[in-house]
Amino acid sequence: MTLSPAYTYPDQVLIQLRQQGYAVLSPTGVAALSGCAIEELEALRSSWDHLQPDHYLKDGGRYRKRRHSCFLVEGDGVTLAPHRAHWQPVEYNALHGGMQRWFEPMDEAVARAPAWLCVLRALARTASGLKGQRAWHVEAHQFRIDTEGGIGRPTPEGAHRDGVDLVAVFLVGRQGIKGGETRVFQADGPAGQRFTLTEPWSLLLLDDERVVHESTPIQPVEGAGHRDTLVLTYRAGGFQGD
Repeated sequence: MTLSPAYTYPDQVLIQLRQQGYAVLSPTGVAALSGCAIEELEALRSSWDHLQPDHYLKDGGRYRKRRHSCFLVEGDGVTLAPHRAHWQPVEYNALHGGMQRWFEPMDEAVARAPAWLCVLRALARTASGLKGQRAWHVEAHQFRIDTEGGIGRPTPEGAHRDGVDLVAVFLVGRQGIKGGETRVFQADGPAGQRFTLTEPWSLLLLDDERVVHESTPIQPVEGAGHRDTLVLTYRAGGFQGD
């Protein structure tokens, strides 16, 4: 049995983020928030078939593939930043923090696609609505977690914060798996929620100051399966590691 999330209407997203620190949008809600059709986002989905192995996993696993690019969003202007390492302090990622991790960049065709730019701008507006108008330093991570080795771990670091202002987690797709439950907890209290994202292009938004989050491991149902996600982090003042 999987628990479905309670979806938020797009015009209620900021209210939900302020009240409980997170909000979940349906694919229809994502289309309304971003101003682009789900079919346009689906056109990007094939790029997840061309991600590269993550060689930095300290648990020795080979279950994660990814690409990583950075952007600066100022108003309606979106700039692809020079390629850089992904870095987090150990306070936010005890397993992989303190490392400069260099991943292959996103395909240029994806990074410049109109639907991609619509999403970046829409979430920048959301971040500004929540935290105040400013320029946003965005790190984009395409992930594929597979079960070829038996178990795949979407968040091997466990429940965590990312050290940013806003986190956006899109479920791009899942195939032939069970598990992958999302768990969101108050950063300074006992309250928590759990649910499973199953609809392609559904979206979890997190006020990173107020909540911690994780996803449970995935297992194959028949043969090998996988879970594809897109994670966007919005941070004011610079990229982590600057």
